[in-house]
Amino acid sequence: MQSKLGALLFLALLSAQSQAQSPQSPHSQSDTTGQPDLVVNAKLLSQQWVVRDEELDANACSVEEGGVTPGLRRLVRFTVETPNIGDADIVVGDPNVHVGNNDGLFEFASCHHHYHFRHYALYELVEPATGYVWKAAKRGFCMLDTDPVPKSGGNEPPRSSQFRSCGAVGVPGNQGISHGWADTYRFDLSGQFFVLDGGDGQPPVPPGQYLIRVTVNPPFVPQAGEPCLHLERIDSNGDEICHQLPESNYSNNVGEVLITIPDHPGRTGVGPAAGTRSKENYDEHDHPL
Repeated sequence: MQSKLGALLFLALLSAQSQAQSPQSPHSQSDTTGQPDLVVNAKLLSQQWVVRDEELDANACSVEEGGVTPGLRRLVRFTVETPNIGDADIVVGDPNVHVGNNDGLFEFASCHHHYHFRHYALYELVEPATGYVWKAAKRGFCMLDTDPVPKSGGNEPPRSSQFRSCGAVGVPGNQGISHGWADTYRFDLSGQFFVLDGGDGQPPVPPGQYLIRVTVNPPFVPQAGEPCLHLERIDSNGDEICHQLPESNYSNNVGEVLITIPDHPGRTGVGPAAGTRSKENYDEHDHPL
Protein backbone atom coordinates (compact mmCIF):
# COMPACT_ATOMS: atom_id res chain seq x y z
CA MET A 1 0.00 0.00 0.00
CA GLN A 2 2.78 2.41 0.93
CA SER A 3 4.67 1.61 -2.28
CA LYS A 4 1.51 2.19 -4.36
CA LEU A 5 0.87 5.51 -2.57
CA GLY A 6 4.48 6.55 -3.18
CA ALA A 7 4.17 5.78 -6.88
CA LEU A 8 0.96 7.82 -7.13
CA LEU A 9 2.59 10.76 -5.38
CA PHE A 10 5.57 10.57 -7.78
CA LEU A 11 3.29 10.57 -10.84
CA ALA A 12 1.33 13.50 -9.46
CA LEU A 13 4.54 15.46 -8.88
CA LEU A 14 5.79 14.64 -12.39
CA SER A 15 2.49 15.78 -13.90
CA ALA A 16 2.57 19.04 -11.93
CA GLN A 17 6.15 19.74 -13.05
CA SER A 18 5.32 19.04 -16.68
CA GLN A 19 2.27 21.32 -16.58
CA ALA A 20 4.29 24.09 -14.98
CA GLN A 21 6.76 23.95 -17.87
CA SER A 22 4.34 23.21 -20.68
CA PRO A 23 4.26 25.37 -23.83
CA GLN A 24 0.86 26.68 -22.75
CA SER A 25 2.18 27.66 -19.31
CA PRO A 26 5.53 29.40 -19.92
CA HIS A 27 8.18 29.65 -17.25
CA SER A 28 7.29 32.34 -14.73
CA GLN A 29 10.42 34.35 -15.65
CA SER A 30 9.81 34.23 -19.40
CA ASP A 31 9.49 37.45 -21.38
CA THR A 32 7.15 36.85 -24.31
CA THR A 33 6.49 40.49 -25.15
CA GLY A 34 8.04 41.24 -28.53
CA GLN A 35 9.78 38.80 -30.87
CA PRO A 36 12.83 36.53 -30.59
CA ASP A 37 15.59 36.86 -33.19
CA LEU A 38 18.16 34.08 -33.62
CA VAL A 39 21.51 34.61 -35.32
CA VAL A 40 24.72 32.61 -35.77
CA ASN A 41 27.91 33.88 -34.12
CA ALA A 42 30.08 33.82 -37.25
CA LYS A 43 33.07 35.33 -35.39
CA LEU A 44 33.17 32.45 -32.92
CA LEU A 45 32.75 29.98 -35.79
CA SER A 46 35.82 31.48 -37.48
CA GLN A 47 37.84 31.20 -34.24
CA GLN A 48 36.97 27.63 -33.27
CA TRP A 49 37.43 25.05 -36.01
CA VAL A 50 40.03 22.37 -36.66
CA VAL A 51 40.79 19.76 -39.33
CA ARG A 52 42.40 16.63 -37.88
CA ASP A 53 42.61 12.84 -37.87
CA GLU A 54 40.67 11.42 -34.94
CA GLU A 55 39.76 8.00 -33.59
CA LEU A 56 35.98 7.54 -33.37
CA ASP A 57 34.59 4.90 -31.04
CA ALA A 58 31.94 2.49 -32.31
CA ASN A 59 29.78 3.34 -29.27
CA ALA A 60 29.74 7.10 -29.91
CA CYS A 61 26.24 8.41 -30.59
CA SER A 62 27.48 10.57 -33.46
CA VAL A 63 28.91 7.43 -35.11
CA GLU A 64 25.60 5.59 -34.73
CA GLU A 65 23.31 8.45 -35.73
CA GLY A 66 25.55 9.79 -38.51
CA GLY A 67 26.16 6.41 -40.14
CA VAL A 68 29.92 6.80 -39.61
CA THR A 69 32.32 3.85 -39.83
CA PRO A 70 34.28 3.84 -36.54
CA GLY A 71 38.07 4.03 -36.44
CA LEU A 72 40.54 6.67 -37.60
CA ARG A 73 38.59 9.33 -39.49
CA ARG A 74 39.53 12.71 -40.95
CA LEU A 75 37.19 15.40 -39.59
CA VAL A 76 36.61 19.10 -39.51
CA ARG A 77 35.20 20.17 -36.12
CA PHE A 78 33.57 23.54 -35.44
CA THR A 79 31.74 25.54 -32.75
CA VAL A 80 28.20 26.81 -33.25
CA GLU A 81 26.69 29.53 -31.06
CA THR A 82 23.17 30.83 -31.69
CA PRO A 83 22.37 34.01 -29.72
CA ASN A 84 18.82 35.28 -29.27
CA ILE A 85 19.29 39.00 -29.97
CA GLY A 86 15.57 39.76 -30.05
CA ASP A 87 13.44 41.33 -27.33
CA ALA A 88 11.52 38.18 -26.31
CA ASP A 89 12.38 34.69 -25.11
CA ILE A 90 12.02 31.52 -27.13
CA VAL A 91 9.89 29.29 -24.88
CA VAL A 92 9.62 25.62 -25.80
CA GLY A 93 9.15 24.02 -22.38
CA ASP A 94 9.05 20.33 -21.53
CA PRO A 95 9.60 17.89 -24.45
CA ASN A 96 7.42 15.32 -22.66
CA VAL A 97 4.42 17.63 -23.03
CA HIS A 98 5.07 18.12 -26.76
CA VAL A 99 5.47 14.39 -27.30
CA GLY A 100 2.29 13.76 -25.31
CA ASN A 101 0.49 16.23 -27.56
CA ASN A 102 1.98 14.52 -30.66
CA ASP A 103 2.79 17.91 -32.18
CA GLY A 104 5.84 16.68 -34.13
CA LEU A 105 8.39 19.08 -32.62
CA PHE A 106 10.52 16.41 -30.93
CA GLU A 107 11.85 12.97 -31.79
CA PHE A 108 13.35 10.41 -29.42
CA ALA A 109 17.10 9.81 -29.75
CA SER A 110 17.61 6.22 -28.64
CA CYS A 111 21.38 6.55 -28.30
CA HIS A 112 21.19 9.73 -26.22
CA HIS A 113 18.15 8.50 -24.26
CA HIS A 114 16.39 11.83 -24.56
CA TYR A 115 14.38 13.95 -27.01
CA HIS A 116 15.82 16.07 -29.80
CA PHE A 117 14.18 19.17 -31.25
CA ARG A 118 13.67 18.92 -35.00
CA HIS A 119 14.98 21.52 -37.46
CA TYR A 120 16.80 23.72 -34.96
CA ALA A 121 19.98 24.15 -37.00
CA LEU A 122 21.41 23.03 -40.33
CA TYR A 123 25.15 22.37 -40.78
CA GLU A 124 26.56 22.36 -44.35
CA LEU A 125 30.08 22.06 -45.77
CA VAL A 126 29.98 23.75 -49.17
CA GLU A 127 32.40 23.62 -52.09
CA PRO A 128 32.28 27.25 -53.32
CA ALA A 129 33.06 26.48 -56.97
CA THR A 130 30.28 23.92 -57.47
CA GLY A 131 27.90 24.50 -54.57
CA TYR A 132 28.13 20.81 -53.62
CA VAL A 133 27.06 20.23 -49.99
CA TRP A 134 28.18 17.66 -47.41
CA LYS A 135 26.03 17.01 -44.34
CA ALA A 136 27.30 16.91 -40.75
CA ALA A 137 27.16 14.04 -38.25
CA LYS A 138 24.96 15.92 -35.77
CA ARG A 139 21.27 15.03 -35.89
CA GLY A 140 19.60 16.62 -32.88
CA PHE A 141 19.58 19.65 -30.62
CA CYS A 142 18.49 20.73 -27.15
CA MET A 143 17.95 24.44 -26.57
CA LEU A 144 19.43 25.86 -23.37
CA ASP A 145 20.75 29.15 -22.02
CA THR A 146 24.46 28.29 -22.06
CA ASP A 147 26.22 31.66 -22.58
CA PRO A 148 25.21 35.28 -21.97
CA VAL A 149 25.30 37.57 -25.00
CA PRO A 150 27.28 40.78 -24.35
CA LYS A 151 25.24 43.89 -25.07
CA SER A 152 26.76 46.15 -27.72
CA GLY A 153 28.18 49.33 -26.23
CA GLY A 154 27.38 48.53 -22.60
CA ASN A 155 28.27 46.46 -19.57
CA GLU A 156 24.76 45.75 -18.38
CA PRO A 157 24.71 42.34 -16.64
CA PRO A 158 22.58 39.69 -18.40
CA ARG A 159 19.27 38.42 -17.08
CA SER A 160 19.52 35.16 -15.18
CA SER A 161 19.40 32.03 -17.30
CA GLN A 162 16.12 30.10 -17.11
CA PHE A 163 16.32 27.27 -19.67
CA ARG A 164 18.67 24.70 -18.17
CA SER A 165 17.33 21.18 -18.73
CA CYS A 166 16.90 19.15 -21.92
CA GLY A 167 14.63 16.65 -20.19
CA ALA A 168 14.30 12.93 -20.93
CA VAL A 169 11.60 10.29 -21.00
CA GLY A 170 9.66 10.78 -17.76
CA VAL A 171 12.09 13.50 -16.64
CA PRO A 172 10.67 17.02 -17.09
CA GLY A 173 12.82 19.48 -19.01
CA ASN A 174 12.62 23.16 -19.81
CA GLN A 175 13.98 24.14 -23.20
CA GLY A 176 14.26 27.55 -24.82
CA ILE A 177 16.63 30.49 -25.26
CA SER A 178 16.18 33.70 -23.28
CA HIS A 179 16.80 36.96 -25.09
CA GLY A 180 20.29 38.07 -24.13
CA TRP A 181 21.47 34.43 -24.02
CA ALA A 182 22.89 31.96 -26.53
CA ASP A 183 22.87 28.20 -27.02
CA THR A 184 26.40 26.94 -27.75
CA TYR A 185 27.69 23.64 -29.16
CA ARG A 186 31.47 23.50 -28.71
CA PHE A 187 33.63 21.98 -31.44
CA ASP A 188 34.81 19.17 -29.14
CA LEU A 189 31.33 17.78 -28.44
CA SER A 190 29.66 14.77 -30.00
CA GLY A 191 28.64 15.21 -33.63
CA GLN A 192 30.14 18.68 -34.11
CA PHE A 193 31.99 17.63 -37.27
CA PHE A 194 31.95 16.76 -40.94
CA VAL A 195 33.62 13.51 -42.04
CA LEU A 196 36.11 14.30 -44.80
CA ASP A 197 37.39 10.86 -45.84
CA GLY A 198 34.15 9.26 -47.03
CA GLY A 199 33.69 7.27 -43.82
CA ASP A 200 30.04 8.30 -43.55
CA GLY A 201 29.01 7.20 -47.04
CA GLN A 202 29.39 10.66 -48.58
CA PRO A 203 32.04 11.44 -51.21
CA PRO A 204 35.50 12.25 -49.78
CA VAL A 205 36.28 15.97 -49.46
CA PRO A 206 39.44 16.85 -51.46
CA PRO A 207 41.96 19.35 -50.02
CA GLY A 208 41.06 22.96 -50.75
CA GLN A 209 38.91 25.85 -49.56
CA TYR A 210 35.38 25.28 -48.32
CA LEU A 211 32.58 27.12 -46.54
CA ILE A 212 31.17 25.94 -43.24
CA ARG A 213 27.62 27.24 -43.40
CA VAL A 214 25.35 27.17 -40.33
CA THR A 215 21.66 28.09 -40.51
CA VAL A 216 19.69 28.44 -37.27
CA ASN A 217 15.93 27.84 -37.38
CA PRO A 218 16.28 26.88 -41.06
CA PRO A 219 13.43 26.90 -43.56
CA PHE A 220 12.09 23.42 -44.38
CA VAL A 221 9.30 21.67 -46.24
CA PRO A 222 7.32 19.62 -43.68
CA GLN A 223 7.24 15.87 -44.10
CA ALA A 224 4.48 13.56 -42.89
CA GLY A 225 3.78 14.16 -39.20
CA GLU A 226 5.65 17.48 -39.06
CA PRO A 227 3.75 20.68 -38.27
CA CYS A 228 4.15 23.99 -40.10
CA LEU A 229 4.03 26.26 -37.08
CA HIS A 230 5.43 29.37 -38.75
CA LEU A 231 4.83 29.71 -42.47
CA GLU A 232 7.35 31.89 -44.29
CA ARG A 233 6.03 31.51 -47.85
CA ILE A 234 4.67 29.17 -50.53
CA ASP A 235 7.32 28.33 -53.11
CA SER A 236 6.89 27.99 -56.89
CA ASN A 237 6.08 24.29 -56.50
CA GLY A 238 3.26 25.04 -54.09
CA ASP A 239 5.23 23.71 -51.10
CA GLU A 240 4.99 25.36 -47.70
CA ILE A 241 8.33 26.79 -46.51
CA CYS A 242 8.18 26.72 -42.73
CA HIS A 243 10.17 27.44 -39.56
CA GLN A 244 9.91 25.71 -36.21
CA LEU A 245 10.32 28.91 -34.18
CA PRO A 246 8.90 32.43 -34.47
CA GLU A 247 11.32 35.28 -35.20
CA SER A 248 11.16 38.94 -36.09
CA ASN A 249 13.73 38.40 -38.87
CA TYR A 250 14.47 35.21 -40.80
CA SER A 251 17.00 36.87 -43.12
CA ASN A 252 19.88 36.94 -40.57
CA ASN A 253 19.90 33.23 -39.66
CA VAL A 254 23.01 32.18 -41.60
CA GLY A 255 26.67 32.29 -40.54
CA GLU A 256 29.60 31.22 -42.73
CA VAL A 257 33.36 30.84 -42.48
CA LEU A 258 35.87 29.99 -45.21
CA ILE A 259 38.31 27.26 -44.16
CA THR A 260 41.23 25.46 -45.80
CA ILE A 261 41.35 21.65 -45.72
CA PRO A 262 44.98 20.49 -46.03
CA ASP A 263 46.43 17.25 -47.44
CA HIS A 264 47.79 15.90 -44.15
CA PRO A 265 46.43 17.57 -40.99
CA GLY A 266 47.53 14.74 -38.65
CA ARG A 267 46.16 14.12 -35.17
CA THR A 268 47.27 17.55 -33.88
CA GLY A 269 45.28 19.21 -36.63
CA VAL A 270 45.25 22.44 -38.61
CA GLY A 271 43.14 25.48 -37.77
CA PRO A 272 42.49 27.84 -34.82
CA ALA A 273 41.63 24.91 -32.50
CA ALA A 274 44.64 22.75 -33.46
CA GLY A 275 46.21 20.84 -30.58
CA THR A 276 43.00 20.55 -28.52
CA ARG A 277 41.47 17.24 -27.48
CA SER A 278 38.06 15.83 -28.32
CA LYS A 279 35.25 15.04 -25.87
CA GLU A 280 33.41 12.93 -28.46
CA ASN A 281 31.67 10.74 -25.89
CA TYR A 282 30.14 13.79 -24.23
CA ASP A 283 26.58 14.75 -25.03
CA GLU A 284 25.14 18.20 -25.79
CA HIS A 285 26.19 20.87 -23.32
CA ASP A 286 28.38 18.42 -21.33
CA HIS A 287 25.59 16.76 -19.36
CA PRO A 288 23.29 13.79 -19.85
CA LEU A 289 19.96 15.55 -19.88
